[in-house]
Amino acid sequence: MNQQQAPTLTVAEKTLQAQLIAAGTSEAANQFGKYGLPTRRVEAYHYTDLKNLVRDVPAIVSNGEVAHPTPKFSLTDAFEVPMINGDVPSVGDTPDGIIVAHMDGSGLSERDDVLVRLNRALSTKSVMVRLEGNVQPVVHFKRHINGEAAHVVSSLMLDVAAGTEVTVLETFEGSDEAHMANYSTRINLGAGAKFTHITIDQSSKKATHFHTMEYAIGADVELRNLVVNSGASLSRTQMFGRFEGEGTHANLSGLNLVDDGQHCDITMDMTHTVENTSAQELFKSVVRNRAKAIFQGRIVVESQAQKTDAKMMAQGLMLTEGAQILTKPELEIFADDVQCGHGCTCGELDADTLFYLMSRGIPKAEASSMLIRAFVQELLDPITDEELNSKLSTIVSDWLELGEANAS
Repeated sequence: MNQQQAPTLTVAEKTLQAQLIAAGTSEAANQFGKYGLPTRRVEAYHYTDLKNLVRDVPAIVSNGEVAHPTPKFSLTDAFEVPMINGDVPSVGDTPDGIIVAHMDGSGLSERDDVLVRLNRALSTKSVMVRLEGNVQPVVHFKRHINGEAAHVVSSLMLDVAAGTEVTVLETFEGSDEAHMANYSTRINLGAGAKFTHITIDQSSKKATHFHTMEYAIGADVELRNLVVNSGASLSRTQMFGRFEGEGTHANLSGLNLVDDGQHCDITMDMTHTVENTSAQELFKSVVRNRAKAIFQGRIVVESQAQKTDAKMMAQGLMLTEGAQILTKPELEIFADDVQCGHGCTCGELDADTLFYLMSRGIPKAEASSMLIRAFVQELLDPITDEELNSKLSTIVSDWLELGEANAS
């Protein structure tokens, strides 16, 4: 029987394999050598061909002393946990309901995904945070890469106790270098938890940014998440979730703001395993100047998950010629008493509405910005923390102003 020939590894793949060997994970290195990075032939990476897109892998970050950077994104009253170059300095006294600890290895579960396998193999330790009760401050994980170009692999685990109500913010930033980051966040949600999770990528425009999120969702949970991507030349954010308790509802959402040749991918894979769960999923992209935004969404309803109600929508705005939005929604339904659906709309700004605003004396650039803000606002409105909502709106404003400045 003919055996499948191992692929010819690129320079970047050879570097990753060498890093796996240096980390003492020879089995993972051998496995990686058999397949390398995924190409478009791998369905989950059809629009994000990492073998061609990843050209260079910097050295694994050293654990030496690093300066604390000035953040782009901060909140006045948040409890901050700095994670600089994958490490966690002492966080000092913690508010009631927050316990910070560490464990060896990655918090991600095993799955057939190259970014997950690399994170599991290269993570030496995970930050573990237990959240209990009504946690008043926003808990802000400031994940930052400092110094020269580096490859950072970092793992975070959140254990949200039953009945806990909390908002967690993760921001991803870094010095203006060609970093590569492979982040992970594993979240266990106890019964009756009310959990808001916001992630914001504002890393260097030279950087490569990968982030994997896993949600294990218990009964009667209220989950809301929002992914905002406006940094990194190449990024892929992937969400895996399992509805494991009845009576749970999730609002899952994301926003890609991409420009100037950026490639930004949000991939979601959610599985309903029990009866009486529901989800509303809304993902939007605003793209200009030969940039590419991708959304792949997959909902799986297992045979025992009757009464599932899951709706998925992807919407996009292409502001200039050459902008691309690629969308692939999928439903796999093995139950017969469900309400599931998906939709997709992509296009330019509505010419009639734009003309109406201009006819009222509003300059074209300002009128366009007004329409884009209105398109995006649907994602921001549910964020009830006023300062957090305002800071998110500022990200959109800054992105729009940068485009106007470059066009003038």
